[in-house]
Amino acid sequence: MRTGRYLMQGSGQSKYKAFVPTPLPFKVRMDNALQARLSEADLMLGRLDGIAEFVPDIDFFVLMYIGKEATLSSQVEGTQATFSDLLKVEARIEDPEIHGDVDEIQNYVRAMDYGLERLETLPLSLRLIREIHKELLAGVRGEAKTPGSFRTSQNWIGGRSVETASYVPPPPHEVAPLLHNLEKYMHDRAPVPVLIKAALMHLQFEAIHPFLDGNGRVGRLLVTFYLCQQSVLRKPLLYLSEYFGANRNEYYDRLSAGHDRDDLEGWIRFFLDGVSTTAVRATVTARTVVALRQEDMQAVASLGAVSEKAIKLLNHLYRSPLVRIKDVEKIVSLSNPNAIALIDRLVKLGILEEITGRRRNKIFAHSSYIDAFTS
Repeated sequence: MRTGRYLMQGSGQSKYKAFVPTPLPFKVRMDNALQARLSEADLMLGRLDGIAEFVPDIDFFVLMYIGKEATLSSQVEGTQATFSDLLKVEARIEDPEIHGDVDEIQNYVRAMDYGLERLETLPLSLRLIREIHKELLAGVRGEAKTPGSFRTSQNWIGGRSVETASYVPPPPHEVAPLLHNLEKYMHDRAPVPVLIKAALMHLQFEAIHPFLDGNGRVGRLLVTFYLCQQSVLRKPLLYLSEYFGANRNEYYDRLSAGHDRDDLEGWIRFFLDGVSTTAVRATVTARTVVALRQEDMQAVASLGAVSEKAIKLLNHLYRSPLVRIKDVEKIVSLSNPNAIALIDRLVKLGILEEITGRRRNKIFAHSSYIDAFTS
């Protein structure tokens, strides 16, 4: 097969088959249908990249989008915390209803931010992948599974033991050479479409499964980092976790078929469809946010004497859409009664909404803005 082969490992009752991938590159059979999907994905990705030119202060949009991606990618791996939980924690709002594993989502955000910053001075590499992995698992579930280090023992997916597993990645001694080949492929200048390379890199990374934990999350981050490094995206605006999560069974089936049935093209079609679908959704979200922000700015500009402070609060809400009264006091330097009065004005304008139903320690949300990312 083009993608690799299964080799028997162990002996006696401890025998099992491990998949050993073929080094990249793989030969892809580009037919008209696959070429059409590639063209569509390129077009949608180009439109998404163009968003960076017309979204004012796009970093606030990226900040929220990274939070959404962190939540969805972590949920693919079984995390129960929600986007709302993350927003509360990021706003330093204590709430007993926040799920305990929200720290895994926070780590994902930190790993994403760390990787994007490091890419400014360090090429996408095995070193960077290890550093990202270390950030991802620091102090959370999986911290005992050698964060920042490639595995030196056999792992597996599904089943209670390696003998009953649904998939067994290559044995430890095969990991290093396969990873060095992957790193070389990342920087190979052969004329291969960027999205095809990204699809193959993700497939190969997941087949190698080089860590004891966190492989899925790192593999999804790898796609975004690669597209940014290749300047296909000026800002990190494409995240495939929502598509992979919504089509979870097919995602795993397509990955498996890539090595079980040598169906490279099936995986690539699925990946390109994911790029197109995700890029369209992100573009729609960006346009919705731009329109909403313009509408909000016009509304608060009509508030007369308090409009300047209202605009300052509004700008804060587009970075962190949950606030309490004491937060508003600090953000716009107002006394408690005046902060309450300003919040009331924004509630009447439909910008803020009280979401707790409590008499004390109320939390106010810019719900329309949050809904733009979650609906």
